[in-house]
Amino acid sequence: MKTFCGRANATTGALDWVEESEEYDYHQEIARSCYADMLHDKDRNEKYFQGIRAAVSRVKARGERVVVLDIGAGTGLLSMMAMTAGADFCYAIEVFKPMAQAAVRIVERNGFSDKIKVINKHSTEVTVGPDGDMHERANILVTELFDTELIGEGALPSYEHAHMHLVQVGCEAVPHRATIYAQLVESDMLWKWSQIQPIEVDGHRLQPPPSVVKCAGVPSVCDIQLSQVSPRSFTPLGPICTMFRVDFSKPVSSAAGSYTAQFKAQSSGRAQVVLSWWDIDMDPDGNIVCTMAPSWACSKPQSYPWRDHWMQSVYFLPAEKNVAKEEETSLTVSHDDYSLWYSLTDSQQSDTKVTSFRPCCTCQAHLVWTRPRFGELNDEQRTESYVNALRNILKPDSVCLSVSDGSLLPIFAHLLGARKVFSLENSGMARRLIDQVLQANSLKHAVQILGIRPEQLSLNDLEGNQISVLMAEPYFSTSLLPWHSLYFWYCRTAVAQLLHPNATILPSAGTLYIVAVEFQDLWRIRAPCGTCEGFDVSPMDEMIQRSLDFRESWEAEPHPLWEYPCRALAKPRPVMTFDFTQCVPEQPINKQGTVPFTRRGCCHGVVLWMEYQLTDDITVNMGLTKPVNEEGACEWNPHRKQGVFFFRSADEISGDEREYLSYSLTFEPNIGDIKMDFSVIRP
Repeated sequence: MKTFCGRANATTGALDWVEESEEYDYHQEIARSCYADMLHDKDRNEKYFQGIRAAVSRVKARGERVVVLDIGAGTGLLSMMAMTAGADFCYAIEVFKPMAQAAVRIVERNGFSDKIKVINKHSTEVTVGPDGDMHERANILVTELFDTELIGEGALPSYEHAHMHLVQVGCEAVPHRATIYAQLVESDMLWKWSQIQPIEVDGHRLQPPPSVVKCAGVPSVCDIQLSQVSPRSFTPLGPICTMFRVDFSKPVSSAAGSYTAQFKAQSSGRAQVVLSWWDIDMDPDGNIVCTMAPSWACSKPQSYPWRDHWMQSVYFLPAEKNVAKEEETSLTVSHDDYSLWYSLTDSQQSDTKVTSFRPCCTCQAHLVWTRPRFGELNDEQRTESYVNALRNILKPDSVCLSVSDGSLLPIFAHLLGARKVFSLENSGMARRLIDQVLQANSLKHAVQILGIRPEQLSLNDLEGNQISVLMAEPYFSTSLLPWHSLYFWYCRTAVAQLLHPNATILPSAGTLYIVAVEFQDLWRIRAPCGTCEGFDVSPMDEMIQRSLDFRESWEAEPHPLWEYPCRALAKPRPVMTFDFTQCVPEQPINKQGTVPFTRRGCCHGVVLWMEYQLTDDITVNMGLTKPVNEEGACEWNPHRKQGVFFFRSADEISGDEREYLSYSLTFEPNIGDIKMDFSVIRP
């Protein structure tokens, strides 16, 4: 039996539905899971173990038999902790079948099969009674149902159901409570991820449409490694506020709610962004705390535990609001059963009143442009590069065609004096958005937007004009990995017959770069666990490796590396150049070679990115934004994801240049993808 899966296709710029084996989705889900990351989180594991020991002791002190319910059991780690702590029996509920099967093997390998029952169901489907999944209600509730937003995985409905149907009144819960924190800040850097800013182009000031300025944006949380956002990039307008708490040992409600924190503004500024995180108390006295606070908010930042399964949240206010120092300010957080949102409210508003509805995008810009894309469009240095490149190549009689998604390049070309500007936009939303930008700037007829594909384009569509400038950023919404933007090359090939003999192609070329790196922490998402807190979890390692071997071990993954510090162990190397002035070749392009290691370290893998040649002297880099420093530290483009090829196991590098990174890459024109292999060669 086959299954259809969506895969990015650089030859069409679309997500293709391709036939895969029936096991493909299964292996993808396992390979991309973050179970290993959670088990590598030693701080999390230790705090859970301490909390479980304390809860078991409290129940035993009451003279009760200890029955534990573990919801979201995963590998069964917390269940085994409970048994080791002295529990009498544990019901471990895990809805993801492959993980439930792995949990059964792990529980058996550690000798707990007779004391832990793994139930492969959603907790809301579990029955209690003589013939039920559970024979009795539990008096200890252990859960790990949390995401970066705390409640985004359905924690509230799950707790609500568990208290009603699966646990005893007065049960002990681990964790015992959760607390949500927030801080109101002004940050031009972060605000640029939500709102398009005015753009200066050759004396013209391009304004965002009013509908975009007034739009509340998309409701989904922006989850990032906030520790990598320097405190110098934002100004706190208020203290870190305790917004609300959830006591998991008591009945929990999933009903919508709203909570307000009032404070005096500690500085004047524009209220734009809310930084938010949470912590969990594993015991009622709050002596065992696991915090998600960013490193700069911790008392001991040097011992800050890295974790990728739980990060921090950035929320964008529906609109900027000026606040004055010492002004009474009220910050309100509202929630439904799966998400949070923030607003500034009247200081007299009751903290029990739910603030309207979840914000949603009404302008379509936040549906067309992702948050990193907003940041990219607001990057003044990047805009200057494109404007200077266009200024160098445009002539008064230039006929331009743009093929990027939701791009402002065609507007730039018009403002710089091109005679005719056409833009291909397949997305109806993108067409309407660019129309809004044009109308807001009295440029309604400056760009002709064509809702057709490149291969459908004809001279009639171009009003009989040949294309003298074909341009792209290149940016395409379907691109996942850096080389997926080579769709531009296929567009250039599709319109070859419509190009003027002396047409300029911008960019004229794209170059794929590589560098071998040592990650500070990101390696943990792929590293096997072996044992965790003394328990053998190797069956999970084996399951994940089998799924990686299915395909994932031989493919790169997209990661925003500005969030994940790393060191270069070799000099960055250009390995493959694509000449956009020529059509896509029919035959594959193969490149092999070696790069000497120049620094000592632990090589976890290879980073890949694209650099585009706009003109002879202007390039835009989608990877490194600065040269690698003497220590090997890398600074990455914050608007694009880079490709990461992880080695199956890390290699220790001596750094004496007798060791080499070997690479083999093949660009396959028929699918627009790059097949790759890397290895470390020693003398």
